[in-house]
Amino acid sequence: MSPYSGRRLIIAAIFIVISVIYLIRIFYIQVMTDEYKLSANNNVLRYVTEYPARGLVYDRKGKLMVYNEAVYDLMIIPKQVVAFDTTEFCELIGITPDVFLEKYKKARTYSAVKPTIFEKQLSSETYATLQEKLYKFKGFFVQPRTLRKYPDRMGGHVLGYIGEVSDAMTAKNPYYRSGDYIGISGIEQSYEEELRGQRGLKIIMVDVFNRPKGSFQEGKYDTVAVAGKNLISSLDADLQAYGEQLMRNKMGSVVAIEPKTGEILAMVTAPNYDPNMLVGRARTKNYVQLLLDPIKPLFNRAQMAYYPPGSTFKLVNALIAQQEGVITPSTRYPCSYRVGNHSVNCHPHPSPADLHAAVQYSCNPYFCHTFKNLLENPKYPTIQAGYEAWRENLFSFGIGRKLDVDMPNELRGMVPSVEYYDRFYGKGRWKASTIFSLGIGQGELGITPLQMANIVCIIANRGHFYVPHVIKKIGDNPKIDPRFSILQKTVVDSKYFDPIIEGMRDVVEAGTARSSKLKFITVAGKTGTAQNPHGNDHSLFLAFAPIENPKIAIAVMVENAGFGGVWAAPIATLMIEKFLNDSTARPEIEKRIMDANLMPSKSELPVKKL
Repeated sequence: MSPYSGRRLIIAAIFIVISVIYLIRIFYIQVMTDEYKLSANNNVLRYVTEYPARGLVYDRKGKLMVYNEAVYDLMIIPKQVVAFDTTEFCELIGITPDVFLEKYKKARTYSAVKPTIFEKQLSSETYATLQEKLYKFKGFFVQPRTLRKYPDRMGGHVLGYIGEVSDAMTAKNPYYRSGDYIGISGIEQSYEEELRGQRGLKIIMVDVFNRPKGSFQEGKYDTVAVAGKNLISSLDADLQAYGEQLMRNKMGSVVAIEPKTGEILAMVTAPNYDPNMLVGRARTKNYVQLLLDPIKPLFNRAQMAYYPPGSTFKLVNALIAQQEGVITPSTRYPCSYRVGNHSVNCHPHPSPADLHAAVQYSCNPYFCHTFKNLLENPKYPTIQAGYEAWRENLFSFGIGRKLDVDMPNELRGMVPSVEYYDRFYGKGRWKASTIFSLGIGQGELGITPLQMANIVCIIANRGHFYVPHVIKKIGDNPKIDPRFSILQKTVVDSKYFDPIIEGMRDVVEAGTARSSKLKFITVAGKTGTAQNPHGNDHSLFLAFAPIENPKIAIAVMVENAGFGGVWAAPIATLMIEKFLNDSTARPEIEKRIMDANLMPSKSELPVKKL
């Protein structure tokens, strides 16, 4: 035997073992697993993202406010595209040949083998026509998805809108991919995770003519899309629509809240916009148009605009002053107040007035004296310490801080700090008479309409409130966010609210808002006329009703409209009447309000440029 025969047997054995291993591996790949089969079949498989239906939004009575409408994205896989009639293709989807080339190059740059969107949001009509001829255009397929629709064309600032995610968004949140949509504003943004659902994936086999031939492996590798959760809002759709009608051709805001729950019944911003404008293929064009509009229809005045509250703020100062022990209901002041050579003006009324009469007739000098006594309260060592105590009391009313409403972009308003006045006047060089205008809701004070409505809730509840919110139910879960169920107390004892409420009742019965008195509903209200350095005074009115068992609290701000009793008060009482009675019985007043155009002239508006 050759000395090399043993070596040959070893080598032969090694080759046999290796061959057996390869055979076993090939058998496993071809018979036992589909992993490589899937990879080999990529050229005949289409991976279609299943976009879930976004959750619907209803009002408090079950009326549908936001629903979904089917649209179709035309997808492309550049490597699979073969020569075809581009003229016919362009005519079918409504684009020019130049646009076609631009989109095709962009798709190839992104990826030659991955599907990407060629044309977004084709209508059902365009899809129906295209589907019949899609076999001619290899490498293209249609992917269904949905867009939002707003049947009543209202509530744009509250409901919000959705838009395509940006690169920054996808980098921040791994759930989102290019082409996904996300809530951009309103409850679409704040309840995005609940509304969006969970996307799925479907693998479809297609033939050489780009025609679907069924699910791959009978759907073994598919994942099912999960629809988003429906939202039941606290909004009253009829009241919201009515408020928007009343505020037509005006600038300002109306916020109505149910005092015992904090549920927002209506949140009107004027000017507003049709939320359907920010849906579909025209969204970009319409957004730019709205953004450049000098009347700022995209600006949510209800929770982002600061206004001096004017005389409506006297209610808060009166409550804090009672709590601090500087006035009582019987405290009287003469209807005169001077600071240097300046005399504070007032309306004609009996003088000296007690607290009830001061509220009823909105006596400016009374509340200047009250504010002075608050800051010069002997229990505080300095004016600045008295001011800081007053400011802390305001925070308990939700003034100068965020209320934590379930809406994005809420602002805190403006209550200047001691440091603010120290920088402006010099440390220790200012006193009560320097900032006396704060006592009547003027000066540097800035409050949002949402905060104003919350103040009315506090008065209606005699000292407490619940965080205002727009959503009362998510899906099948009857429980809301726990923070909306926590009772928030002010520093003011409940016993101090009765004289204020009695004065507010007489504001409407026989005071500055008597022209807005309702026959069968007792309303407690307060007018305000806020000075505006940029134009005519603002018209304000705060109210709640009925006075015995409050069901609605409301704040109305009409910019540049003058006296609160002329415009804001009738708007508020019309909405109160509409909410409580489902109708109004004052057609002449309703017509006057709806027909009024209080918008500034074009020459008074700033021109915005990109």
